[in-house]
Amino acid sequence: MRLSNPWLALIGERLKTPDGQALDYWRIEKTDSAVVVPIWQQQLILAPVTYRPGIQEVTLDFPGGRVTANQQPQEAAHQILQRELGIEKDEIQKLVQLNPIGWPVNSSLSNQRLYGFWAQLHDEIDFMAKPDCRRFALTQAGITQLLKILPCLQCRAVLLELLQQLEL
Repeated sequence: MRLSNPWLALIGERLKTPDGQALDYWRIEKTDSAVVVPIWQQQLILAPVTYRPGIQEVTLDFPGGRVTANQQPQEAAHQILQRELGIEKDEIQKLVQLNPIGWPVNSSLSNQRLYGFWAQLHDEIDFMAKPDCRRFALTQAGITQLLKILPCLQCRAVLLELLQQLEL
């Protein structure tokens, strides 16, 4: 059985276990996603809060979104920064992909992968004029404060990978 829409496909299938038993199983095929951690003047920049229907709450997140089938993850990262923060390509000093293969988001249920990026933004951007964007110092204290209120597991994973690679 297969139920599809433009965002995902829900597939029901019968699988055989290693011992030969039949198992009814559901899986989801989804497009991949990307999360970008923007850094500006030694601060982590978060997108304006967004309502998340899945948990029926407004949450704080890094900019993120889908990687379409015909798109490279880096291209999606540029589009995400433009859509969520109004950042154009020429305002990005450096865009670094943290995981070139992508991490499986939930490998037992879905084929979706998460690509993580960090973007060094030019200092000339005026985030003070964007009061709906939250900023946290790229220090141990700032990161500790952010982790207390950042609910998104994908955002946390990308942030922690960035910190590990920067050795902070």
